[in-house]
Amino acid sequence: MLPSFELAARTLRLLADVSISGRHVGRLTEAVGAELVATRDEQAEAHRRRKLDARVPNTPDVVAVEVDGGRYPCRAEGQGCGARSPQWREDKVACLVTLTSTAHDTDPQPEPPACFLDRKHVGNMTQCSVAREPGIAGGAADPPVVSSPERIDWQPERVVRTCVATTRDSEAFGRLVGAEAKARNFEAAGRRAFVGDGPAYNWAIQKRWFAEYVAVVDVIHVLGYVWQAARASGGSDAEQWNRYVRGMRGCWQGRVSEVLAEMDREQERIGEPPEDAEDTDVRVVLERACGYLKNNVARMKYPGYRKAGLPVTSSWVESLIKEVNYRVKGTEKFWNEDGAESVLAVRAAVLSDDERLQ
Repeated sequence: MLPSFELAARTLRLLADVSISGRHVGRLTEAVGAELVATRDEQAEAHRRRKLDARVPNTPDVVAVEVDGGRYPCRAEGQGCGARSPQWREDKVACLVTLTSTAHDTDPQPEPPACFLDRKHVGNMTQCSVAREPGIAGGAADPPVVSSPERIDWQPERVVRTCVATTRDSEAFGRLVGAEAKARNFEAAGRRAFVGDGPAYNWAIQKRWFAEYVAVVDVIHVLGYVWQAARASGGSDAEQWNRYVRGMRGCWQGRVSEVLAEMDREQERIGEPPEDAEDTDVRVVLERACGYLKNNVARMKYPGYRKAGLPVTSSWVESLIKEVNYRVKGTEKFWNEDGAESVLAVRAAVLSDDERLQ
């Protein structure tokens, strides 16, 4: 799918000798999108009434549903041409995948990946300034790395992906994703995972529509909070880095209670934040990180997820959002609500592997 209607029109003229304006391409795209939205909504309503049958006859072995939110630029409607009252809004995206993976009797990777012990990678991964990364400014020594047995290639591999993308609220989004999972016969799978990051509405969707799935909070987001807490606790670069490594390894190995105990001790040492504290206050940063882990501790049983061959990151949906953004974000692109919903439906169909546009 091309990034603009005008470029699509030029491509049609060049490759198919079809003379059409960008505006006409836009109208046709929105018409197709409206049909897709109507079909999708009918499927969700049938699911709500418990009258939706699976459209896929085979029974998948392993499945995952990953959800996340993106952002798109919008404009006020009914105010003429141009971007009136431009602002950013959230679109919600779900990636539903069938997988191939192997279950194991023991944790196939008890030690964290080497990249989680690479300072520059950790700084980029957690969106921290490179200039403030431990070891770059102060030259701190690396902590000893615990040797691990030969790594088993346990990560699940994607087979078939379908997508849901919408501008609607989380309640409506949950209905759409639940219906798509039902249509793909996900409920028959032997191993099922629901993966997301921290927002409460993700887990409200999981409890309402995917209660029988294993709930997994994205480990990369967890490590971001561990890194922030390690830095907020102060000390030398070496002390901060070693504190991060202990917390990261503890979370990776499912010893979250130990990580929280250390965070609580550090919070007691530096004090609770006052009510008027800034978001960047180290006491606020540490309290926020500790709260994130406490809220998600039940979804951080990573050794068990790896044993079951389930994903521990939301990387599939995050990659999908980038593919969605290729069409809906860009210079001078401002959508009205109906146009955004239609184009998101078309984009989701294009990015799905089931050829639903055929």
